Amino acid sequence: MYIEVIKSKIHRIKITQAELHYVGSITIDEDLLDAANMIENEKVQVLNLNNGERLETYIIKGKRGSGVVCMNGPAARKMQVGDVVIVISYASMDFNEAKTWKPSLVFPEEGNKLNK
Repeated sequence: MYIEVIKSKIHRIKITQAELHYVGSITIDEDLLDAANMIENEKVQVLNLNNGERLETYIIKGKRGSGVVCMNGPAARKMQVGDVVIVISYASMDFNEAKTWKPSLVFPEEGNKLNK
């Protein structure tokens, strides 16, 4: 049996941009992606702590070290600049493997920067 478990999480980052007239997705600083073991085009769930919205989209790689977190396309109507969000990706794995799985968890500091 396979189950879906959390693979990666970026906890409490701030939306820095919202681009309504864009194809769609979330742009995230490449430093944050590396730290969270996430990749461009990966499907993610975005949870908005300010208004309770939850949506699924995919990742676009943002400029390394910029702190950028941009909601693109229709999601820009649900998540605004300054909102605090959690970005989560999941993986399917065997039930027994999942019992010992350890996800990549990232807790950025102010400005969406990594803890040094």
